[in-house]
Amino acid sequence: MEATVNRTVIRLVQGDITRQATDAIVNAANSGLMGGGGVDGAIHRAGGPAILEECRRIRDEIGRLPAGKAIITTGGNLKAKYVIHTVGPVWHGGTKQEAETLASAHIESLKLAAEKGLRSVSFPAISTGAYGYPAELAAKVALQAAVDFVGVNTNLKEVNFVLFDSPTYRIYADMFSQITQKSN
Repeated sequence: MEATVNRTVIRLVQGDITRQATDAIVNAANSGLMGGGGVDGAIHRAGGPAILEECRRIRDEIGRLPAGKAIITTGGNLKAKYVIHTVGPVWHGGTKQEAETLASAHIESLKLAAEKGLRSVSFPAISTGAYGYPAELAAKVALQAAVDFVGVNTNLKEVNFVLFDSPTYRIYADMFSQITQKSN
């Protein structure tokens, strides 16, 4: 499923983010940047030690990465040349600015990709796993952030959302249809 917004293709794909051949993939990282479970662990395992080494160096320079912010490292052994690490919010029922933080995580990642001159980036479903963000609500925030960003920034040619399982893909697809119909 895909739509073009201001010359940028936004696409939904069901699959494994570690196998994407876009210029960068986005890691749903934790604040410590040292790998972990879920998407974060899978990216570190597939990308090899170069990613962790660069994350360690960055963490030593800046400390913990706050939720809603992003940094970029090598892609190591991945097909993607870069990994953009961002920290999404932990879900607290929507009362602690989770939507704003999740939108920021997406926008900051897209800004980094554009500043680096990248043409394509792939996102996972940030915060919907261990951080407990409901997929329906996360999809709305994530997709709207991407549509809004590419609506004014044409550097990126391709923004993918790579959803690991079919229930999550269906949730994102339903929301994608609603958002892209409004933006056209």
